[in-house]
Amino acid sequence: MAADAGQPRAVDVVVVGAGQAGLSAAFHLRRAGLEPDRDFVVLDHAPRAGGAWQFRWPSLTYGKVHGMHALPGMELTGADPARPSSEVIGAYFDTYEHTFDLRIHRPVDVTAVREGEGGRLLVETSEGPYATRALVNATGTWDRPFWPRYPGQETFLGSQLHTAGYPGPEGFAGKRVLVVGGGASGAQHLMEIADVAADTFWVTRREPVFREGPFGEAEGRAAVALVEERVRLGLPPQSVVSVTGLPLNDAIRAARERGVLDRLPMFDRITPTGVAWDDGRTVDVDVILWATGFRAAIDHLTPLRLREPGGGIRVEGTRAARDERVHLVGYGPSASTIGANRAGRAAVSAIRRLLRRDPATPTPAAAPVVTA
Repeated sequence: MAADAGQPRAVDVVVVGAGQAGLSAAFHLRRAGLEPDRDFVVLDHAPRAGGAWQFRWPSLTYGKVHGMHALPGMELTGADPARPSSEVIGAYFDTYEHTFDLRIHRPVDVTAVREGEGGRLLVETSEGPYATRALVNATGTWDRPFWPRYPGQETFLGSQLHTAGYPGPEGFAGKRVLVVGGGASGAQHLMEIADVAADTFWVTRREPVFREGPFGEAEGRAAVALVEERVRLGLPPQSVVSVTGLPLNDAIRAARERGVLDRLPMFDRITPTGVAWDDGRTVDVDVILWATGFRAAIDHLTPLRLREPGGGIRVEGTRAARDERVHLVGYGPSASTIGANRAGRAAVSAIRRLLRRDPATPTPAAAPVVTA
């Protein structure tokens, strides 16, 4: 569907993002009786179905994915564990979108959300503006890789890349590689690269925490609660993984025994040939791989002034504390796949109450659908 470039198209709900959280929200909107392209639209700037999964590196096979929770209403079954997760989950999301006729608009960039007329939000997009009574923001973090800055970084003569651009281990054959970051991605990259590289080094800000024993429902709730507390305080959210530690499985045990996961403290500066510490230690490398995580992709919400002094958006349930029309799903404590599902359902439940209460102008009939 193409919106007129000048006159905003009125809908009840705009969903921004078609990853796990966005699709969950769209499913529950459909289930509540709202019609795609009439009552709500889902805008996704990715080129195809799959959310952030479509950009994952080829060596991350489906069998290596931890905790992929099925979308509501349709299980993911019969997936080949040796197939890249980008293909498996991309195909699953594509089937899901068509099964429930969610009519995702892509590729569409959302550039800004600001106050509109008549109590509506104005959503500015690459296919034209929308005037909406409620917004579900499901933009995740993949589009905002975090690159720390260190003295001398611009002088490094080798190559630097981030997890977001990780191509798989083959490109590191015969090279000396420094991996920065103590999360799951850093450990996974390091273990893969160590099999082909001339040498590897692992640098983290804090001593890595390896989690032994089962990680059940109680442990999961406790981890989510820690992330949730930051969001309630208006601080930028941390990932759930950041507070759970690294699972001590067979692969990690073997890597530790081989010395692959021997960690170095964070360096103080970057040199043309590698990195250096103030105590005189140096390491020469060909590649620095920044496995330093991501930040929430919410800059388009800046005109609404939702951020707290701490830098984050304070969220109550899924609702932005400063604007009840805005719901954030897949943000902070709902950033896991199961959390995203639950957040999508909770957001729609709250939005339905808002729509029943708000005597806004009825949504006009849908414009003709134009496929990209």
